[in-house]
Amino acid sequence: MTALPFPLAPEPDEITAEIGRKLFAGGADFLKGVVAMDGLPPADRPEVCFAGRSNVGKSTLINALTGRKALARASNTPGRTQEINFFTLGESHYLVDLPGYGYAEAPMAVVKQWQALLRAYLSGRATLRRAFVLIDARHGAKAVDAEIMGLLDKAAVPFQVVLTKADKVRRADLDAALARTRTVLAKHPAAYPELILTSSDKGEGIASLRATIAGIT
Repeated sequence: MTALPFPLAPEPDEITAEIGRKLFAGGADFLKGVVAMDGLPPADRPEVCFAGRSNVGKSTLINALTGRKALARASNTPGRTQEINFFTLGESHYLVDLPGYGYAEAPMAVVKQWQALLRAYLSGRATLRRAFVLIDARHGAKAVDAEIMGLLDKAAVPFQVVLTKADKVRRADLDAALARTRTVLAKHPAAYPELILTSSDKGEGIASLRATIAGIT
C-alpha cells in the first residue's frame, strides 16, 4: 500500500507526551502585543507562531494547549485584531499568536500595514522555529491558506498544518478535506510532512501538539 503524503501525526508515546505536558504545565502568560518590529521582545528563546484565517479556532486552540480558558482572546470581528501577541511558555519558549487572516471587515490601509508587519516578522525573526497553520477540518485548505503558505515558503519558515474542529466533521467530509489540504501542501516546499488533527473541545490532538512544540529547540 502506498503511504499517503502528509500523513496524520501519530499519538506521542508516554515519555514524549509527558515532556509536552510538563512544558505546558510550567505556565503560560501574556507578554505583549506588538504592532511594529521594534516592539518585538528579545530574541532569546525559540518561538513558534500560530496562523489561521479568522474564526478557525486559533485562540481556542491556544487556550486548550495552555489550559487557560481566556489566555488568548478572539476578536468578534474578523480582521479587527492586528497585533502579534506574544506569550511566554515557562522560561523556555514563546508562543506567538498572529492575527487571523481574511480581511472582509478590515480597512485596506490596515490590511496593507498588517501584511507588511507579517512579512517583516516572518523573514526577520531568527528564533522563529516553526509556524503552525490552522485549517478548519470541515473545509480543508482554501486559497487564503495557500497565500500564507506562500509567504512562509518565501521566508523559509517551516510550517506544519494543524486541522481544527475535528469533532464537528463527518468522516467522509474529513477525508475530502484532508485530500484537498494535501493537494495544496504538495506545492509548498516549507511544509512539514505531517498533519496534526485536533479538537479543542474534546482534547483530541492536544497531547500530540504539545509534544511537537516541546521537541522544537
